[in-house]
Amino acid sequence: MQSYKDLLVWQKSISLVTDIYHITEKFPKTEVFGLTSQMRRAAVSIPANIAEGYTRKHKAEYVQFLRIAFASGAELETHLIIAANLGFTDMHRIEKTNKLLEEIMKMLNKLISVLVAKP
Repeated sequence: MQSYKDLLVWQKSISLVTDIYHITEKFPKTEVFGLTSQMRRAAVSIPANIAEGYTRKHKAEYVQFLRIAFASGAELETHLIIAANLGFTDMHRIEKTNKLLEEIMKMLNKLISVLVAKP
């Protein structure tokens, strides 16, 4: 593996960011500095932390950044639930995006487990 860009979890995270930007552009203008901003920040944090951790070249630091990415995923999951409850977007879009987020979080969890188990 030459780069973090080769990681499938990073690639899927980039797709997730695009989805979140498309979803939030339809939110009420009153949410620009609220839920819209928080969702975008949490989404961008996932691939950014994967990339930053990968480039650190120390396993403990890499794992820490992956954990931060995972936590941002949990934050984003919560924001998606709130957006759905408030009716800011259609449920089909939320379900599709949440499915991708769940897949990413499983991949992150597995990657963390593998790295922690390695001597």
